[in-house]
Amino acid sequence: MHLDLDDIDKIAHLARLAISPEQRARYATDLSAILDLVAQMNAVETTGVEPMAHPLQMTQRLRPDIPSEPDQRARFQAIAPLTESGLYLVPKVID
Repeated sequence: MHLDLDDIDKIAHLARLAISPEQRARYATDLSAILDLVAQMNAVETTGVEPMAHPLQMTQRLRPDIPSEPDQRARFQAIAPLTESGLYLVPKVID
Protein backbone atom coordinates (compact mmCIF):
# COMPACT_ATOMS: atom_id res chain seq x y z
CA MET A 1 0.00 0.00 0.00
CA HIS A 2 1.43 3.33 -1.00
CA LEU A 3 0.88 6.35 1.24
CA ASP A 4 1.23 9.82 -0.20
CA LEU A 5 2.14 13.03 1.63
CA ASP A 6 -1.51 13.91 2.24
CA ASP A 7 -1.99 10.58 4.01
CA ILE A 8 1.03 11.28 6.19
CA ASP A 9 -0.37 14.70 7.09
CA LYS A 10 -3.71 13.12 8.08
CA ILE A 11 -2.03 10.40 10.15
CA ALA A 12 0.21 12.94 11.88
CA HIS A 13 -2.81 15.11 12.68
CA LEU A 14 -4.77 12.17 14.11
CA ALA A 15 -1.77 11.05 16.17
CA ARG A 16 -1.05 14.64 17.22
CA LEU A 17 2.51 14.39 15.90
CA ALA A 18 4.56 17.28 14.59
CA ILE A 19 6.37 16.07 11.46
CA SER A 20 8.64 18.47 9.65
CA PRO A 21 8.13 18.87 5.88
CA GLU A 22 11.55 17.30 5.25
CA GLN A 23 10.56 14.12 7.12
CA ARG A 24 7.22 13.56 5.39
CA ALA A 25 8.66 11.63 2.43
CA ARG A 26 10.67 9.33 4.71
CA TYR A 27 7.61 8.64 6.87
CA ALA A 28 5.56 7.87 3.76
CA THR A 29 8.17 5.34 2.60
CA ASP A 30 8.56 3.72 6.02
CA LEU A 31 4.84 3.47 6.77
CA SER A 32 4.15 2.12 3.28
CA ALA A 33 6.76 -0.60 3.86
CA ILE A 34 5.15 -1.51 7.18
CA LEU A 35 1.69 -1.73 5.61
CA ASP A 36 3.09 -3.87 2.78
CA LEU A 37 4.57 -6.26 5.35
CA VAL A 38 1.22 -6.48 7.16
CA ALA A 39 -0.48 -7.24 3.84
CA GLN A 40 2.04 -10.04 3.18
CA MET A 41 1.40 -11.52 6.63
CA ASN A 42 -2.38 -11.35 6.07
CA ALA A 43 -1.96 -13.27 2.80
CA VAL A 44 -0.34 -16.28 4.52
CA GLU A 45 -2.65 -19.30 4.81
CA THR A 46 -3.08 -20.06 8.52
CA THR A 47 -5.96 -22.52 8.44
CA GLY A 48 -5.25 -25.30 10.90
CA VAL A 49 -2.45 -23.46 12.67
CA GLU A 50 -3.03 -23.52 16.40
CA PRO A 51 -2.58 -20.14 18.10
CA MET A 52 0.15 -20.05 20.71
CA ALA A 53 1.44 -17.65 23.31
CA HIS A 54 4.99 -18.96 23.14
CA PRO A 55 6.82 -21.12 20.59
CA LEU A 56 8.06 -23.56 23.22
CA GLN A 57 5.67 -26.00 24.87
CA MET A 58 7.22 -25.56 28.28
CA THR A 59 5.87 -24.28 31.55
CA GLN A 60 7.75 -21.76 33.58
CA ARG A 61 9.27 -22.95 36.81
CA LEU A 62 7.91 -20.87 39.66
CA ARG A 63 9.36 -20.39 43.08
CA PRO A 64 7.25 -21.29 46.11
CA ASP A 65 5.01 -18.44 47.27
CA ILE A 66 6.48 -18.00 50.72
CA PRO A 67 6.46 -14.59 52.46
CA SER A 68 10.00 -13.29 52.91
CA GLU A 69 9.22 -10.37 55.23
CA PRO A 70 7.16 -10.14 58.40
CA ASP A 71 3.69 -8.57 58.31
CA GLN A 72 4.09 -4.93 59.38
CA ARG A 73 0.65 -3.69 58.43
CA ALA A 74 -0.33 -2.62 61.96
CA ARG A 75 2.94 -0.73 62.37
CA PHE A 76 2.51 1.17 59.10
CA GLN A 77 -1.16 1.94 59.72
CA ALA A 78 -0.34 3.26 63.19
CA ILE A 79 1.69 6.10 61.63
CA ALA A 80 -0.74 6.78 58.76
CA PRO A 81 -2.85 9.97 59.04
CA LEU A 82 -6.20 8.20 58.45
CA THR A 83 -7.19 4.54 58.27
CA GLU A 84 -10.48 2.69 58.42
CA SER A 85 -11.14 -1.06 58.47
CA GLY A 86 -7.53 -1.77 57.48
CA LEU A 87 -7.57 0.68 54.56
CA TYR A 88 -5.69 3.94 54.10
CA LEU A 89 -7.95 6.97 53.65
CA VAL A 90 -6.70 9.60 51.22
CA PRO A 91 -8.16 12.88 49.95
CA LYS A 92 -10.30 12.75 46.83
CA VAL A 93 -8.23 13.92 43.86
CA ILE A 94 -10.68 13.47 40.97
CA ASP A 95 -14.00 15.29 40.77
